[in-house]
Amino acid sequence: LYVILLSIMNFSSKINPEAIHSLEKSYLKTDYPSLDIGDYIKLGILIQEGNKERTQYCRGVIIAKKNQGINFSIVVRYTLQGVGVERTFLIHSPRIQNIEILKRSKVRRAKLYYLRSRSGKSTRLKTRFPK
Repeated sequence: LYVILLSIMNFSSKINPEAIHSLEKSYLKTDYPSLDIGDYIKLGILIQEGNKERTQYCRGVIIAKKNQGINFSIVVRYTLQGVGVERTFLIHSPRIQNIEILKRSKVRRAKLYYLRSRSGKSTRLKTRFPK
């Protein structure tokens, strides 16, 4: 067991970080807009049903952003059939077809988790207008 652990450690030390970055760069998307906390967005997600594929759209508020680079993800909160739903999306995933910003909001928090306990009109955010 000790020999196996040493061989794994030696293998991980031989991985070239530049090779990893160049491989990740080939999968990065460059056509998505700059996303901020509080943005009301429309996401097109590729859904596979049987042997057919279609694009399903969901609209919601970005309540959190995590990581950067190829692992960049957002948490979107939206209402589905009267129930609040939160989903995490990897932005650079091939399943994300398009992202459209419908409205930008003025927020003073990095995470909008307080929206979980609110419903109705109290979930509205102030609109941010371009200068």
